[in-house]
Amino acid sequence: MMKERYLLDYEKPLSPLGVIEEASRCLLCYDAPCSKECPAHTEPDKFIRAVRFHNFDGAAEIVRENNVLGGICARVCPSEKLCQKGCLRAGLDKPINIPLIQRFITDFEEDTKMDILAKGKDNGKKVAFIGSGPSALEASYVLINKGYKVKIYEKENVLGGALRLIPPYRLNDQVIDQEINKIIKLGLEYELNVEVGKDIPLNELLDEFDAVILDAGLSYGKSLTMFDNYNNVELAIDFLRRVKKEKGSIPLDDNYLVIGGGDVAMDVVTTLKMLGVQYVNDVVYETFDEFKASEKELTNARSEKVSIIDGYVPVAYDGKVVTFKHRFLENELKIKANKIILAIGQCAKLDGFDVAIEKGEVASKMYHIRDNFFVSGDLAPSKQSKTVVGAVRVGKEVAYYVDAYLGGK
Repeated sequence: MMKERYLLDYEKPLSPLGVIEEASRCLLCYDAPCSKECPAHTEPDKFIRAVRFHNFDGAAEIVRENNVLGGICARVCPSEKLCQKGCLRAGLDKPINIPLIQRFITDFEEDTKMDILAKGKDNGKKVAFIGSGPSALEASYVLINKGYKVKIYEKENVLGGALRLIPPYRLNDQVIDQEINKIIKLGLEYELNVEVGKDIPLNELLDEFDAVILDAGLSYGKSLTMFDNYNNVELAIDFLRRVKKEKGSIPLDDNYLVIGGGDVAMDVVTTLKMLGVQYVNDVVYETFDEFKASEKELTNARSEKVSIIDGYVPVAYDGKVVTFKHRFLENELKIKANKIILAIGQCAKLDGFDVAIEKGEVASKMYHIRDNFFVSGDLAPSKQSKTVVGAVRVGKEVAYYVDAYLGGK
């Protein structure tokens, strides 16, 4: 039963009647603050209006043409910080449930086999992506729509990048495959299990393609020296990758300590509870008023009875007990756990790409590194948060810059 919970959707979708009732709560604001708050410009005001008047086809066209990963964003977007934050309905009772409306629309699109995305007239130019995260996928579609031939080189055995690390109760692989297949259908080419810089020289791609875009994902977990060389300590990214690969069927202890407070940490603690772990403690650097995780993910973790302790920093580990000190108070905390999972951030490895990094981003302007070499993904110079919807925004922008560089309008 525990394993089944991990594999099933955590949130129930809306029915046709339910989605119309929810859309009918919209105040039809003239200036549409919800749309202004969407990084990807998915235009929720327009698709909600279409649903309100039972125009599901039109709603699907609005979502998909603005956001090629609309079905994914509907499930994982931190909407309370974005579109729902701008919803004026919140001043009366509660904001419109924009994510569930968007999910209904994209599910309707899939169920009715709508064919919305279009391929542009071939302009004779080719673009390559190194990596296949959400930013690369969005940029690929934009460029294909503009007439470019696009090819992705992916070091893993499946496309999707960090999307594949999200637990299935939030985002299952079927939805990811459906979204990616829409782009493949338009002519997207790809090679799997190929690491550029190792299996293929970067210069070879730069010579072959008119532009090459490095979609650098933060696919490696960060650690702390005090935890090195302990076999009961695991990085969050590695844990999530391992448990998803085995569909939840992995041996687990009954006492875990998780260190970290972002969405990745919430994915870890919620996954542990869903798989039946009795004691899960999460110690977080941030206090609750500066918490990084989305409200939805924090709520899920709390509903699973995870113990969350905020404002503490790990200062020592002796192989059995972790000692923490409070950031502002003269308090010390000691926790003994059989297993420890570190969710304290991720990083990218850019060996062989000759790319300078400053403050966690590529030191460049307008996504342009040098010559015909560009960057996208998590390390792109963008003010957007490191979310899927933010990646969609970055993907659009880098596609426009590349198109302009290659002589587009």
